[in-house]
Amino acid sequence: MSISTSVLTELLQFLPNWRSQMYFKASLTALSHAMEDQVLAEDDNPLVIASFQKERFYRQEAHRYQRIAQKSSQVYVLAAPETEFANRSREYETIAFSPDDALSFEWHLIVIGKNYSSCLICRERTQAEEAQETMAAVDNNRRFEGIWTSNPAVSQQAAKIVLNRILQYRPELKDKIASVHENYLSEDISEYLKEIGDNDPDPFVQRLVTYLQAGQYKLLKANRSLADKEQKERLINSVTTSIRRSLDPDAILQVAVQKLGEGLGVCRCLVYRCKETDTNAVIDHEFLNQGIKSIKGRNWPLKNNPLFQQTVELRESLKIDDTFHDPRIPGSDINKLVKSCSIFSWLLVPILYQSRLLGMVELHHCGPEPSVWKAEDVTLVDAVASQIGVALIQAEAYANLQDLNEQLEALDRTRSNLVAITGHELRTPLSTIQVCLESLATEPDMPQELRQIMLNTALQDAERMRKLVQDFLTLSQLESGRVNWNPEPLPMWECVDLALSHVRSRTLNSNLPKIVSDVSEDLPLVMADGEWLVEVLSKLLDNACKFTGAEGEVIVEVTADKGQALKVTVADTGRGIEPNRLETVFDRFYQEEGALRRSAGGTGLGLAICRQIVAGWGGQIWAESSGKTYGSKFSFTVPIFVNTNSGGNNNGKVKTRP
Repeated sequence: MSISTSVLTELLQFLPNWRSQMYFKASLTALSHAMEDQVLAEDDNPLVIASFQKERFYRQEAHRYQRIAQKSSQVYVLAAPETEFANRSREYETIAFSPDDALSFEWHLIVIGKNYSSCLICRERTQAEEAQETMAAVDNNRRFEGIWTSNPAVSQQAAKIVLNRILQYRPELKDKIASVHENYLSEDISEYLKEIGDNDPDPFVQRLVTYLQAGQYKLLKANRSLADKEQKERLINSVTTSIRRSLDPDAILQVAVQKLGEGLGVCRCLVYRCKETDTNAVIDHEFLNQGIKSIKGRNWPLKNNPLFQQTVELRESLKIDDTFHDPRIPGSDINKLVKSCSIFSWLLVPILYQSRLLGMVELHHCGPEPSVWKAEDVTLVDAVASQIGVALIQAEAYANLQDLNEQLEALDRTRSNLVAITGHELRTPLSTIQVCLESLATEPDMPQELRQIMLNTALQDAERMRKLVQDFLTLSQLESGRVNWNPEPLPMWECVDLALSHVRSRTLNSNLPKIVSDVSEDLPLVMADGEWLVEVLSKLLDNACKFTGAEGEVIVEVTADKGQALKVTVADTGRGIEPNRLETVFDRFYQEEGALRRSAGGTGLGLAICRQIVAGWGGQIWAESSGKTYGSKFSFTVPIFVNTNSGGNNNGKVKTRP
């Protein structure tokens, strides 16, 4: 069974001139205790009817009703059961009404004695109490509307209404309630109720209640302020915790913009990276409320934005409550921006770390009316921006640390390779030289022909050692930046011829592959250091000949590359390179077969030297190959010499040199 009609509504039908008042829970608690204390102070067996909304509220006062029951045999307690509360007749009557009864939203206390009477009939103002959790339900900030009076007629009428409710839930109490009517409610008060005026509580009590209400209202405001501060503190903590979980700058900014936008309830929140000198910034991180236009991916003006410039100059937040009446906006380039993005109110907060600008946080209110930025909200965004700045610096430091670790690992690999290759390349020729010299020294009768072979072998290995040391010195010189470049206009075909001569002169055997130079004399002059250009060509030719058999072929080609440079290509039909190693071959000490297991000699520094030289004049170098046994191509670019005073030598001839 459930009754949907409110007791307060029924009572006010008998009191057309009365108006309900607003009470805080703390005020009702004070009034209830005062009425109960009066019962405890008297010995006249009064009628006491108390209606609690739920069993848990009754349990808080159960000890008082144990004492009240010792003063009166007419005590009735109503509540919606939750655990053990039920219809019982013990020290006093307990009435368990249905949880969906209107009584579950009401708070009543009626006391009628011989010489006094009072009643408190209230209904909770919020109708969403059913869905609230237990802890929220006992909040002292809950508010009720109702009446409190010491008028006997009103108290008797309220008692009759509640007793009728009790009879519906416990009809077995019919005789007991009849005696209540006979002893406490025997007077006919219907006419009196029609003539009764406004609420007439005791002036002193009314003043006391007013004082309690005012105090509770101040407490409510203080609680709201504390709740707001707590919410903002939780927001800062959640942003801090979230961004500390990541060292990815994009993840940090996305978390920050999402948390900040949700926490402040703004229409749009932006976070972007920028520097003071940037002209524009790209919006990559954005929070939007429902129905707000997105500007993600848009170029955001900075250089011609007076608001951004002022924020950067002052190194502090800038708030605009009404963009349409701010004197900095109408005549500036951002006026169209304000209109297209519907920015009614604007807040800019710089992301700083030790006065270094890392980015910007922007908050937008997009209507329908401008909004005043609260000081505490600006302070909150400042705090979040500081946390973002620290997180970005940490992410930057971590990225730098990763780069440094990679460099250290590369240096360690270089050291290991250096030890292995140097040991192998030096020990082998030194051993040969030692054997040859010892033979010459200990064998005076050695035939002249054999002595010459020994000398030639020692000279070859000495040259090998010289080249090794020279490569080390050359690469060290290039990487340290101690090279003095002497660029000059040069014909490419002459440089190629010179490189071919060096290669042939250094090779004493005749097992070189066929070398074809297909270079036109009509090509424009190049602007490069001739010595280093020939060095690059020589090393690429050496490399091609080393991995190409005598039956193979090496071709040198030079073509124009987009009109600003010449592309030089050294192609061979030799061993070839795996596609996944085309970048690695330019690393220092790279050996395709391993440092100690290779079939061809060398330090693995030649291509690394070529890359450093080509980078010195601003060119590019790369390798191409379809894989093993398919040969390879090494290409690099050389800038063209620009001379407006001469037209160059273009006779249209192509020289082919075997």
